[in-house]
Amino acid sequence: MANLTGRGPGVTSPGRRSMAAAARAAAKRTATGVVEPEKPRLEAPDDASQGRQPDDQQAGPVLYADGAVAGAVAGAAGGAAGGRRRGAVSAVLAVLVVAGLVAVAVFGSAYLDGRQADTARVRALAAARKAAPVVLSYDYRRLEKDFATARGHLTGSFRDEYRRTTTAVVAPTAKKYQGVVRATVVKPPGGGVPAASVVSASPDRAVVLLFVNQVTRSTQIAGDRVDLNRVRMTLTLTSEGWKVSAVDAL
Repeated sequence: MANLTGRGPGVTSPGRRSMAAAARAAAKRTATGVVEPEKPRLEAPDDASQGRQPDDQQAGPVLYADGAVAGAVAGAAGGAAGGRRRGAVSAVLAVLVVAGLVAVAVFGSAYLDGRQADTARVRALAAARKAAPVVLSYDYRRLEKDFATARGHLTGSFRDEYRRTTTAVVAPTAKKYQGVVRATVVKPPGGGVPAASVVSASPDRAVVLLFVNQVTRSTQIAGDRVDLNRVRMTLTLTSEGWKVSAVDAL
């Protein structure tokens, strides 16, 4: 039988090996009449019999490795994004805290200024009621004493101006005509608090409006002359308390 075994160069296919084995068995039966089982032939196992995976599956671990790397990259990216979100939240919270502190400081300062302004109203008004009768009164018989007492209620440039005016104008005229002026802050007919009110006030400055009556006597006037005046006083807070820094007749 010609080339039934198929033993030629290269690898014999499974089909041809089966045909060769059958031919050998038939020949032996013909010669001896005894059928011996075909001994198994050891063939080089192919890739499948050795447990090797085909080439198209060799990339499996690589794919797993790539997936692991991709997962690690994604995890890192997610961690970075989470970190950025936490950083953004922290920044927003910091801004809110700072804004809250600023608001507290502003409102606290405004509240303190309001309290101080209320205190200024009360104290400046009391100082104006006390100063007006002294500053706007004098008696020719004791001019130096009256003017000195009046200067104790004044401050700043107005005090200097008062000194110059009383020395150069008021004193000579009062002595010459024996002038006497008595000033009082007007009280309601039924009595009560003198007519004065605060026009404006801040912690260190206040403007007060007063209604002042002046009764004047002199050799130039027959009897008493009564002048009804509205006076605006500006007061300034000093180290010695509230002092008059300006007087304007309205």
